[in-house]
Amino acid sequence: MKKIAIVGAGISGLYIANLFKENPNYQVTIYEKNNSIHLDEGYGIQLSNNSIQLLNKIGFNTLNEEEKFNPEKIDFYEIKQEKKICDLNISDFNSEDCKYTALKRSKLVEFLRERLGNNIIQYDHNITKIESNNKEINLTFNDDYKVICDHLIISDGVFSKGKSLISNNKINPTFNNSIAIRGNIPRENLNNLNKKNISLYLGHGFHFVLYPLNNKNEDFNFIGILKYKLTANELNNYELFNEKPFIQSIKDKLQNKVSASILDNLHNIKCFPVFVSKDLYRPSDNIFLVGDAFFAFPPSFAQGASQSIEGASELFDNIVNNKNDFFDERLKKVKMINNRSKLNQFAFHLTNPIVIFFRNISLKLLVKNKRFLDSYLGKVYKN
Repeated sequence: MKKIAIVGAGISGLYIANLFKENPNYQVTIYEKNNSIHLDEGYGIQLSNNSIQLLNKIGFNTLNEEEKFNPEKIDFYEIKQEKKICDLNISDFNSEDCKYTALKRSKLVEFLRERLGNNIIQYDHNITKIESNNKEINLTFNDDYKVICDHLIISDGVFSKGKSLISNNKINPTFNNSIAIRGNIPRENLNNLNKKNISLYLGHGFHFVLYPLNNKNEDFNFIGILKYKLTANELNNYELFNEKPFIQSIKDKLQNKVSASILDNLHNIKCFPVFVSKDLYRPSDNIFLVGDAFFAFPPSFAQGASQSIEGASELFDNIVNNKNDFFDERLKKVKMINNRSKLNQFAFHLTNPIVIFFRNISLKLLVKNKRFLDSYLGKVYKN
């Protein structure tokens, strides 16, 4: 029986552990540095059809429908004019049992964790050393706890310690010159938008998204991305982003970018700097990176969670079928998603009125162009 060690209990690590759990030829263990999985209760994620199809293989379609929301469209708005530009019918990519889905991140994590049972996740295990020797991989954790495995999967996020260890600290994420603002807002404070859809607001150096998290008439999810420069000292002081004065300073900058009915009623607010990957790292045989540890995208294509799941599925297939093309195949998809994420953020944050005028005209045409949509979204949403 082959031993699989997974470093990090994020979405990709939890998903691939679920796949290995059902295969009698493998023994899988997740090593998580924290004493529990942080759920970030209340915040949302979007899952496109490509990841829903894969999640359904492990029973996601049995999750209570009240816990999920299936939007019909994405409505595009211009912040400055407070007017709708156009809408994109994302339900065109849906099938009967595979629909674009929004939900609380905590619900997805709970679903993945509960299916694993009590013994697969080992908490309070902080990786300190990785050594590869004759197809065996030797891992050392805090308190000098040692593990030998046949395959190592590193899924510990954008600030991956596992990746730092195997790359000798040569590969580090890059600050994207932007701040993310997360929060929740009561639906009764949202006016002039279709609550059956995702609402995407485009502005000068800023965009934000609103969407329901379930079918329970609860709060909407708010996520905004603001162009913002930080000093090296500020970036090194992560506690800064949790402090009330910093959060208030960000809210002050949004006074002319978000309507008072939204900004004044936003609660459960968190701010954090956006880091993305700049370089890729190809590990040695039997060591793999997945999720944000493989590559972290700018958050403007709503593919972070979906690509973590898709990449984990590809890696599982690669290992059980003794293939050796995971890195090269994943790289192709990563490059495509990354380029489209960067293009989206550029288009969302335009400041020149003339360029914005032509962007809006282009959006109105493109959202109705089936050939374009099949290429731009279809290649991502369909496995």
